[in-house]
Amino acid sequence: MRHNNKINALGRKSAHRKAMLSNMATSLILHKRIMTTVARAKALRVYIEPIITKSKEDTTHSRRLAFSYLQDKNAVTELFREVSPKVMERPGGYTRILKTGNRLGDSAEMCYIELVDFNESMLAAKAATEAKATRRSRRGSKKKTGTETEMKGRQAVVAARTETESKKMKAGVPEKKPEDGIATEKKDEIKTRPEQDFEVKSGGTQPSEPLDETGTEKVTSFPGEEDQAGEGEQDSGSEQSAGEEEKTDRE
Repeated sequence: MRHNNKINALGRKSAHRKAMLSNMATSLILHKRIMTTVARAKALRVYIEPIITKSKEDTTHSRRLAFSYLQDKNAVTELFREVSPKVMERPGGYTRILKTGNRLGDSAEMCYIELVDFNESMLAAKAATEAKATRRSRRGSKKKTGTETEMKGRQAVVAARTETESKKMKAGVPEKKPEDGIATEKKDEIKTRPEQDFEVKSGGTQPSEPLDETGTEKVTSFPGEEDQAGEGEQDSGSEQSAGEEEKTDRE
C-alpha cells in the first residue's frame, strides 16, 4: 500500500524516472514549451521549479547543483543567462499547464507545459487588459446627455428675456407687440423702396416705363424698329416733296 506517498512513480523505476524528468526539464529550458501527458507535467513541475529558484543566485555552487539535476551544460547556461533574469521578481509559479484534450491511442490526457514569462501573446493580452482597467467610484458624475444641455440652454434664454422685459417695465418703456413690430417694418420697407409706377395687368403687377423730364413715358425701341422708323420717315419726306412739285406745276 502507498499511504501518504504523494510521489507518482509514472510506471517506472526510480533511476528511469529521474532520467526522464531530467531530459524533460532540459527540453523545457531550451524550448520554453513542450507537450506531454498531464501526469508527467505535474511531476516535471515539482522537479524543475526548485532548480529555477536556485538559478536566481548566479554562483558556482548553484550552477553545480543545477548541473547535477539537468546533466547538460547548454541547458545550465540557458537557465542562468536567459531564464533567471526574467523570473527574478517572480516568487514561484514559473510554469503553466495548458490542457489540450485526450490522446487518440490510449485516451491519455495531454497538455502543454511552458515557462510563464516566455509566452509573449498572453503577456501582451494581460498588459492590454491592465491598461484598460480603470478605477470607478460610485460618486462619479453622470455624463450630460444632449437633451439636458438643450433644456439648460432654453432655460437660460427664457431667463434673459424675462430680465430684459422686467428692466423695460421698470424704466416705463411700453412693450412692442409682435404685430406692431411687423407693421412698422413693412412701412419702413415701403418708404425705402424707389418710387415706381405700377400697371395692373391680368398676370399681376409689373413696373411701367420710366418718365421723361417732361412727364411723358419713354418708349423703348429695339434695333430693328429704329431702322423701320428711319425708312418710314424717308418715305414720308419723299412723298411731301413730290406733292409740292405737283402744286408748282399746276400753278
